[in-house]
Amino acid sequence: GVEEFKIARGDTLANPAFIEKDELKKFDVILANPPYSIKSWNQKGFENDSYGRNIWGTPPQGCADYAFQQHIQKSLDNKKGRSCVLWPYGVLFRDSEKEMRKKMIQNDLVECVISLGKNLFYNSIMESCLLITNNNKPQKNKNKVLFIDARKELKREKTISYLLPKHISKIYNSYNNFKNIENLSYVASISEIIEKD
Repeated sequence: GVEEFKIARGDTLANPAFIEKDELKKFDVILANPPYSIKSWNQKGFENDSYGRNIWGTPPQGCADYAFQQHIQKSLDNKKGRSCVLWPYGVLFRDSEKEMRKKMIQNDLVECVISLGKNLFYNSIMESCLLITNNNKPQKNKNKVLFIDARKELKREKTISYLLPKHISKIYNSYNNFKNIENLSYVASISEIIEKD
């Protein structure tokens, strides 16, 4: 049902395409599939970013994933912005991004993490995840993160896998229910996530 959207190509970190009044334009919803773990980017420039995108810190030179995630967060409407970003699993546990990840969690921005199965992408066999953020979580979801393990929710055909409508419905319903379902989803408190590092 989304009718108003815009896609632009370019170097998001060096030269953001969506600017309004010399600041990053704000959006209600951002869906993104940034380039994974790029090594060639201007880390020094990001340390003193003129758009203030380094809200949680500066990522390591060898991996710009959290530069993109912070760009997305800074581009969301402060009151109602939501995002869904496709990432490799590393964004959930790499030591080099630990402090940035911790700040994102402590700010209660992450609403859900959905683990996806192997071979869903033509150019990679790796498993990935969807990181869903929400600047206006419903009261019942505040200070919590829903984890959905959808790695088995797919159909395999030779070297590629597919999400069929039944898989998408199961994932979507689990997201909407926001509760523990054995072998599918788990609601963790922010304190629990931080305690388990």
